[in-house]
This record gives sequence, C-alpha cells and structure tokens, in this order.
Amino acid sequence: MLYAVVAMQREADTLLSIAKISRERTLYGKRVWEGSALGHDFGLVLCGVGKTNAAAGAMLALTLGADRLLNFGVAGGIVPDAKVGTVWQIDRAVQYDFDLHAINGTPVGTLDEYQTPYLPLRSRKNAFPKATLATGDRFTDGSAEAPLYTALGAHLREMEGAAIAHIADAAGVPCYAFKAVSDCIGEESVREYREKLQEALAALQGAMPAIFEEVFYG
Repeated sequence: MLYAVVAMQREADTLLSIAKISRERTLYGKRVWEGSALGHDFGLVLCGVGKTNAAAGAMLALTLGADRLLNFGVAGGIVPDAKVGTVWQIDRAVQYDFDLHAINGTPVGTLDEYQTPYLPLRSRKNAFPKATLATGDRFTDGSAEAPLYTALGAHLREMEGAAIAHIADAAGVPCYAFKAVSDCIGEESVREYREKLQEALAALQGAMPAIFEEVFYG
C-alpha cells in the first residue's frame, strides 16, 4: 500500500481533508492514518520536521507494509522559475548539510555508502516541472547556502525529502516527492513563508489528483 510521509499537519491536511479515514492511531509518537482518497487506499505518517523525524517516519511506514512512499509538502524556491504556488516533482534529492569530504574526499552530500550526493526518486515526463531538492536540518533564508545550492544544481530547499528518499532507496522501495513553493530564497523568505504558506498549501491540494495519478499509474 502507498504510505505518505509528511512533516507538518497543515501539509498532511491537503490529503486528509479530501479522504475518507478508516483508522487513526499513534505509533512510536507518530500519528498514523489509513483511508482512501481519489479512488485509492493509502496510509499517512505524520513524521514531524527534520531529517531524523523523516527517516523514522519512513521506517515506520515500511514496517506497516508500505510498498511505495510518497512525500509531499512545501519547500523554498532557489531558482527563478520556482515561484510561490508552483508545484514540482522531485527527481533527485541531496542532503546538503552532510559532509564527509575531509575523510573520504567525496563531494558534499555524499553518504558513506554512496558514490554520488544524489538520491533518486521516481519521476517521468509529465505536467510537473522537475527539481533537484536540497534537504538540510535548518530553516534559513538560504542566502548563506546559495553557493552550495548552485554547486549542487538544486532548485528547491526543505528539511525532510532526501532523508525519506534515502530510506526508500536503501529498502528498494519506490519513492515519489512533490513540493509546492512557499517562499523564495533571500532576505524576505521568512516573511514570505508566513504570508504565502496557505497559497502553497492550496496549490498542493489542487495538485493532489495529478499526484495520485503519477504515483499509481505513472
């Protein structure tokens, strides 16, 4: 069964609000829902913010029988095309705050068991623009990290996606991710996030039928 792993309640509500929920419980401190929406059964784990929470949520989903994982939510834009309210499909993700260069001589983001910084996600040609997602355990305006984002070819930035992709890749389970842009890189991003979050969430909810179409039929 498909399991979504989502950081914040407001993000989860973009799916839960259009779903028929058959079961709700708390496991290992994580709220879990099971139900159906848009003609398909699904589970959802509300994991919490950050990479540790995201990885724990993904592992919980797998133990509950997930045969594919879905991460959706909001993210900050980096490139000019990543405007507030646009929804992107992630085709690769990188943990930009992970660095073993001093020991292994590998590029920033390269996990010890990998040869590349990038973690793959399922993606194909469709209506969604494609993005490289930069994931790190900090919420900033992105200015200080901008040169690293550029070097990594990142389009969006947030705090969970690459950790979920890592767990899925290690388990050999397909993983999909979709992000709606809530703010743009720069000194106004925190204010913009607060003001535009609802717009991004509305765009994400509007895209949910197309997201399910991609996950189940892509």
